[in-house]
Amino acid sequence: MTDSIKHVAITGGTHGNELTGVHLVKHWQSHPIEVKRSSFSTELHLTNPKANKEVRRYIDQDLNRQFNIHDLNNNELAGYEQQRAKSLNKLLGPKENPRVDFVIDMHTTTANMGMSLIFNTDDPLLVGMAFYIKQHMPHAALFYNPSERLEDNFLTSMGRLNGFLIEVGPIAQGLLNYQVYSETQKAVLHALDYLELKNTGQALDLPTQMPGYKFTQKTPLPENERGEISAMVHPNLQDKDYHAIHPGDPLFITLAGETIVYEGESTVYGAFINEAAYYDQHIGLSFMEKIDITLRDSNL
Repeated sequence: MTDSIKHVAITGGTHGNELTGVHLVKHWQSHPIEVKRSSFSTELHLTNPKANKEVRRYIDQDLNRQFNIHDLNNNELAGYEQQRAKSLNKLLGPKENPRVDFVIDMHTTTANMGMSLIFNTDDPLLVGMAFYIKQHMPHAALFYNPSERLEDNFLTSMGRLNGFLIEVGPIAQGLLNYQVYSETQKAVLHALDYLELKNTGQALDLPTQMPGYKFTQKTPLPENERGEISAMVHPNLQDKDYHAIHPGDPLFITLAGETIVYEGESTVYGAFINEAAYYDQHIGLSFMEKIDITLRDSNL
């Protein structure tokens, strides 16, 4: 491996009402042997303690949208989460040349997405990690959301070699559920095992291609002339994350019970369907396209 991993950060509570990551960090702080590996150091961070104490997603702004390099360097951004992002930039970064090599950030969703492995680059290190976890957890969905690291808003982009977001649901905000907790725990430990295997030069029997999904756009809920929500996710679509949405399929249903259909010309796939956390932005779901994800050859 030409560029080994030396420092890995595991983060939880980036959204203060997603308790799975919070309590896994606390568990591992008491049982560090579980996340210890011989070839790199592992550090644990609760990233949004004030929001967690209040069991709120955020105090002023969504913390997981504050890590764009321009925002980190903008001292006029003085909201609580904007300041937390700057503090985390000092702790893990600076973003231009981070101290930490890799970030694993734990999240949960109210949507019926099961185990979703979210990564933002086709770099073999990230793709290989997704493939490795999916080998051990075949039910996992691969969620590709491409972006440039310095421009990326997510906490995972604070890693020198980028990072990996583990999203598990469905679970209501502010709750713990053992199945979700256990699934997240397993996925993180597989991720650490993968980095250990890469660091120590051990052979990995990974496929060259796996099916997955690529984010294309967020789709808003319909609004009236006053900007108020006027429709909701159609019952035929509810809980159908990663299912096909064909032209003409029901998408939303108005408050008066009238169906609004998907008017696109090509089949798409839904994710974060009726995600509670997105209601402040009136977002109903995300559209994805189904793709084959390729693991490029690398001498990492």
